[in-house]
Amino acid sequence: MSATLDLAVVGNCQVAALVDRMARVVWMCLPRPDGDPVFGALLGGEAAAGAGEFAIELQGARESRQRYVGHSAVLETVIMDGSGGSIRVTDFCPRFSARGRFFRPVSLVRIVEPLSGRPVVRLRLDPRRDYGRAAPERSWGSSHLRFSGGGYTWRVTTDASVQAIVEERAFVLDRGVTMLLGPDEPLEQSVARTGRQFLEDTLGYWQEWVRGLAVPFEWQEPVIRAAITLKLCTYEDTGAVLAALTTSIPEAPSSGRNWDYRYCWLRDAYFVIRALNRLGTTRTMESFLHYIDNVVAQAGEVGLQPLYGLSGETGLTERVAESLDGYRGMGPVRVGNQAYEQVQHDVYGSLVLALTQSFFDSRLVRQGDASLFRRLEPFGERAVALYDTPDAGIWEYRGRKRPHTFSAVMCWAAADRLARIAAALGLEDRAAYWGSRAETMHARILAAAWDPAVGAFTGAFGHPSLDSSCLLLAELGFIEPTDPRFVSTVEVIRRELGEGRLLMRYREEDDFGRPDTAFTVCTFWYINALAAIGRREEARELFEFVLSKRNALGLLSEDLDPASGELWGNFPQTYSMVGIVDCAVRLSRSWEEAL
Repeated sequence: MSATLDLAVVGNCQVAALVDRMARVVWMCLPRPDGDPVFGALLGGEAAAGAGEFAIELQGARESRQRYVGHSAVLETVIMDGSGGSIRVTDFCPRFSARGRFFRPVSLVRIVEPLSGRPVVRLRLDPRRDYGRAAPERSWGSSHLRFSGGGYTWRVTTDASVQAIVEERAFVLDRGVTMLLGPDEPLEQSVARTGRQFLEDTLGYWQEWVRGLAVPFEWQEPVIRAAITLKLCTYEDTGAVLAALTTSIPEAPSSGRNWDYRYCWLRDAYFVIRALNRLGTTRTMESFLHYIDNVVAQAGEVGLQPLYGLSGETGLTERVAESLDGYRGMGPVRVGNQAYEQVQHDVYGSLVLALTQSFFDSRLVRQGDASLFRRLEPFGERAVALYDTPDAGIWEYRGRKRPHTFSAVMCWAAADRLARIAAALGLEDRAAYWGSRAETMHARILAAAWDPAVGAFTGAFGHPSLDSSCLLLAELGFIEPTDPRFVSTVEVIRRELGEGRLLMRYREEDDFGRPDTAFTVCTFWYINALAAIGRREEARELFEFVLSKRNALGLLSEDLDPASGELWGNFPQTYSMVGIVDCAVRLSRSWEEAL
């Protein structure tokens, strides 16, 4: 079966799994999302099964249908054979409140039930370790299978025939069976009862969480699915926000643009937190602020990295996992991301922007104060010192450095927000200081980034090349959307970077040649820019078009093929899901208008 990104994600902010249309778990890392892929068939190439999978195979399967149960992260897959038999597979990772805290174990629950006929199934539990290099040691008892290796032991507790699983033997499914993957610990009650109780409580949690969202009147289903997916891409134990749950899904076929995105980019995380804030949820932001607080304390005088590990790890040395062939055989499979060593000046703006709300949002338990402001000021000084110097930029070029416009504007945003924070705290001298720095930076960037010959703000000072990140200048408050220079930038970028109805990041050759696929969030940026300059109906129409490119479960990856609409790049991509929220909130009619 050829790998595809027509996948669903289930998770609980501690672990996550990707499930295909036939209820195979094709990607799951343990004990956390950046860990070893116990089920890695997604990156197994032609020998996908040899990379690890958890499959529920219906004999004679012909078709399937799949959906999330209501507004939740509980997945339901119905598979039908050609003889009137059918089964339902319910997948979820338990998450609910218990004993005054959130219960989110390193666990996946799979419930398989007969629906009609006389279905014959085979349960294939074939884990791997060390990125597919070896099989774990296994043993079993009357109601469980135990797997160990690589310093980690876990078990699958079940009321199915253990021998049937061990022997991969087909059997008639005449009753429901439950499989609970988790730590090597015995259950206190039957697995069926535990599974049902976990299911009920998990559904209750997600339904209550969704009820707390301030969703726009229009596009509620896409927004809710995007919000849940963004939530699933957080690691609640530390507050980190992952850019995606996968590694090395190529940005385009056989492009070599394969990267590990299972880490926390400060820039990406800021946009995720901002999107969730727009929907009225603050708990994720509070957790991320705790993560940032630790990053700031750790950084000291060293400066900020573009990305960190889920626990704030600084060394993310990149290597190639030779044991995996890659998505559809399109390696390499990379573990780690060398971009942590890059110089990306926009991180200082990302940090300050992420923390700004803590000084103004009275809903937060931990408010920003003068002490936090003083800890931020050194990062503001770095922004002032570096804003017009070369860096790797938002797209993390590995072979060149330039004074990139987006990086410069994000540094300006750091100074601008520090001025606003100081004013809110009554620190008039510091407000004047940062206001003056912001004003100087603003004038310099306007002069250096605007190219009258091109008729647009360009991607880097003194270079005529266009960059879609300049569509964010009005969003960041750097320029008024009605300014003729911004309006012209929007029009020129669409003309020069448009590919069909989608938008490329840039056209210029990079370390791997010219990009072939459209970076999905760039089209969302363009939609927002259209709305900002008054072309609202055009923006709404394009938004509907991009929504139609989501997979069957409403999810997006990093990139889209402009011709075929096929999803490419790591999955699910938080940047892309943020675009859904941002555009819907901006473009929707208000509840008052609609009702």
